[in-house]
Amino acid sequence: MVWIGAAVATAVAGAGAAAGYLGLVTGALALDVGVGRRSRPLGPQTVDIAAPREAVFDVITQPYLGRATRAMREKVLVVERGSDMVLAAHRTPLAGGQLTATTVETVRFTRPERVDFRLVRGPVPAVTESFTLTEHGPGTRLVYEGELATDLWRAGQWWGGLVAPRWEATVAASLSSVRQEAEQRAALP
Repeated sequence: MVWIGAAVATAVAGAGAAAGYLGLVTGALALDVGVGRRSRPLGPQTVDIAAPREAVFDVITQPYLGRATRAMREKVLVVERGSDMVLAAHRTPLAGGQLTATTVETVRFTRPERVDFRLVRGPVPAVTESFTLTEHGPGTRLVYEGELATDLWRAGQWWGGLVAPRWEATVAASLSSVRQEAEQRAALP
């Protein structure tokens, strides 16, 4: 009978660990204990775009300040809108679309040179990011930089090591979409 109790306890512990992991990965469980905080840089990622800075800024801010395309409405939900800042939920598919990670961030706009993001809820306790736009030749240079922070010393550092590459890959895909859309708009007569 003792082995049955041990087996049940092991199964319950395993299920709890799996649920905790899924909660962290999807952003449903926000863990912010404020001890043992460690930070790591995100980026920089630099993209040169053959479009005017104002056009690039408009492409970046359209899902937040304007009318979002259907594809962007599936990825970004504006929860609250102010004059120069929004609170937005960002949805990112995981595990081949089987799961969806949801982060909630404030997004602040400084036309036409900067867009700043600050994590409110997600898989780590803190992320700050910026898109900085400068005129570069006949187009625009967009530079992404940020910082990701985790708690709980080495365990958090390990978790940040798992989260950061996926986070940066998601940003890289977003930057590629921004470049494509801005260049298409700039090419229109």
